[in-house]
Amino acid sequence: MSSVLQGFTKSLAMTFVSEIGDKTFFAAAILAMRYPRRLVLAGCVSALIVMTILSATVGWAAPNLISRKWTHNITTLLFFGFGLWSLWDGFKQGGGESEELAEVEAELDSDLKANGKATKDNNSKIEDENKKQNRPFLTQFFSPIFLKAFSINFFGEFGDKSQLATIGLAADENPFGVVLGGIVAQLLCTTAAVIGGKSLASQISERIVTLSGGMLFIIFGIQSFLTSVE
Repeated sequence: MSSVLQGFTKSLAMTFVSEIGDKTFFAAAILAMRYPRRLVLAGCVSALIVMTILSATVGWAAPNLISRKWTHNITTLLFFGFGLWSLWDGFKQGGGESEELAEVEAELDSDLKANGKATKDNNSKIEDENKKQNRPFLTQFFSPIFLKAFSINFFGEFGDKSQLATIGLAADENPFGVVLGGIVAQLLCTTAAVIGGKSLASQISERIVTLSGGMLFIIFGIQSFLTSVE
């Protein structure tokens, strides 16, 4: 079994590079411009932590279902595949504004227009109820804003490269280290998105981030390929 430090380091680097320009990063940045930052941060981070733990659990259970040699080989192929995929995407991208940012902003604008009135009505009702209660922290923590940020980030991670890579990494490395590194990286990325807002998101070169992520996946793939598993 690999060391906790090795799993932590790999997971931290992989998750940070994968998430810094991801759709969930942009979603957190845009949501933070429209709603209270503490609620957006709590919702986004909670969703990403839950997804990281679930992904690592699946990866940890994989060697118990099939042989460790097979899981190691599959993980190696995943790293090479994601690396080549990211490099291809990076070379195809231009140097202009992020298409991912524009896409997320359009989706959130559409959702806001469709549900704007209902959201306002619900929020006003919840605010009235909150005033009657003596536990403002709990009522705010489970507010519609928290749930919206949670759901957008949680379902946005399904099938994402970072999720699949976390599963593969947890199958090949210490799962506790993978979870810890993933959570720290998610905290860093999401906090930067919420504090920096759209200005930070728009200044990020998606091409450089994508190419960096591709190189990192290739390096992990080479390292995994050179590591023998009985």
